[in-house]
Amino acid sequence: MLRGLSTVSFYADDVTAATRWYAGLLGVEPYFTRSVEGTLAYAEFRIGDHEDELGVVDSRFAPRPRPDEPAGAVVYWHVDDVEAAVDRLLALGATTYEKPVERGPGFVTASVVDPFGNVLGVMYNRHFLEVRGR
Repeated sequence: MLRGLSTVSFYADDVTAATRWYAGLLGVEPYFTRSVEGTLAYAEFRIGDHEDELGVVDSRFAPRPRPDEPAGAVVYWHVDDVEAAVDRLLALGATTYEKPVERGPGFVTASVVDPFGNVLGVMYNRHFLEVRGR
């Protein structure tokens, strides 16, 4: 039934600021944007080895009001160095959600809250590398 990651949507009250922040983090500009009533309402990035989609969506289009505290599923993006990734995210203004934790040999996770209230997970995952190597 589930065939693969299609799009991860993060919500922001200021899509322009969030798009600038993610463009700086990722080192790429969004490949698609959409404005509503003259205001940037959506920006989409293709990132990583599989060109996964990360969308930044205006909060007014969220299916439900956003909670006051970060909540929901944590999507982990593979990184080669979790500590370095977390350090960079924190330097860019994110805050710690969960410090790096070794989950077992070859598996380290951590997560931060971006400046717009979204939880962003990073993970070193040896299985990701094994699949990538095939």
